[in-house]
Amino acid sequence: MSAAPKEVDLAFEHVSKRYVVKQERAEGGSRSLLGRLRALRQPSADFWALRDVSFAVERGEVLGIIGHNGAGKSTILKLLSNITSPTTGRIRINGRLSALIEVGSGFHPELTGRENIFLNGAILGMRRSEISAKLDSIADFAGIRAFLDVPVKRFSSGMYVRLGFSIAAHLDPDILLLDEVLAVGDAAFQEKCLGRITELREAGKTIVFISHDLAAVERICTRVILMRRGQIVTSGAPAEVIAEYQRLPAVSRHNIEPTIVADDSAKIELVELRDLDGQPMPPVHTAAPIAMRIHYTVRRPLPDVVFEVLFNRPDHELAAQWTTEENGEPIALDPGEGVLEFRCDELGFMPGIYHATVVIRERGAPEAIDRQWGAVTFRVDPGKPVAGAFYMSHRWTLRTLAHRAEG
Repeated sequence: MSAAPKEVDLAFEHVSKRYVVKQERAEGGSRSLLGRLRALRQPSADFWALRDVSFAVERGEVLGIIGHNGAGKSTILKLLSNITSPTTGRIRINGRLSALIEVGSGFHPELTGRENIFLNGAILGMRRSEISAKLDSIADFAGIRAFLDVPVKRFSSGMYVRLGFSIAAHLDPDILLLDEVLAVGDAAFQEKCLGRITELREAGKTIVFISHDLAAVERICTRVILMRRGQIVTSGAPAEVIAEYQRLPAVSRHNIEPTIVADDSAKIELVELRDLDGQPMPPVHTAAPIAMRIHYTVRRPLPDVVFEVLFNRPDHELAAQWTTEENGEPIALDPGEGVLEFRCDELGFMPGIYHATVVIRERGAPEAIDRQWGAVTFRVDPGKPVAGAFYMSHRWTLRTLAHRAEG
């Protein structure tokens, strides 16, 4: 006898979302009345943040949504949170839904921690009696019991976000939306957050989890959707979808975060992992060889530049750095397009998720010419059977062979 189908708590049915984007004219803006009137007549173009997206989330399922910046993840979250409405299609929600998008966003700096717990809890839909019953647990989870009656403007940033997550973690919704919530606090608190999300999953809550933390996605999600340019690329088991995500090229214009740059003399166009034979995005294993190709464009002659690659773990700890600064000969770049390749014969990373940030700068200059945050995210799978924080290339040689003494 086949199992009865589970009830669907949330569904997207052929949902599309369009934004109208004004096109800037070449002559630039004008603050005059005539200039502002002309601006009203500027041509516009349609930008489709989502295109015909359909999926359903069953009761008790934990759905992860991943993809590079600009893929449409945040648009899905805004639609589910009723912040915006779909251009076409329909969204069905069956149950009480709560969204944890920006922890602590409803806090008042002049109010105490206790007062903000009641205020923020009410904003998130909790009843006063429910907040009172959970007050001690919320304070203990956040680790701020000693500061409960201190105005939150005197809280450290860590205390602030821990309290925000703790309040939301004590909600009792049917459906919970989580957006990059594990970026708060230190590693110990992040582990506590993961534990709480796991408890909600085991309690049968339906969860939609949007994150760049692939390790957390693989740990807590039962199914994952991969988004790219407003459409679903694939959906399925977390490990398989994450592997497909790692094979997608990450273009810099989708991944650059605001940063101090010297000028636009050079631009990182594409970063990709390859094996030593040039095949794109191989399975990455501890102690296996790996290559990284950086595609760039140069606009003026650069007589001496330095390329850097910084590898960070999901908790933002720096795992390693590759740099050309140690090279004796300067790297001179002429205007045009080029490719730089790094090669590593034996990767020292132990199994886990790593984010690579790529930087171009002129030697001795404090600011980067260009910096691409999280240019590539990849997972390292077990390779050689070793333990520890990292793998170190080594070789054993038997110098003296011991002989058993005769009678």
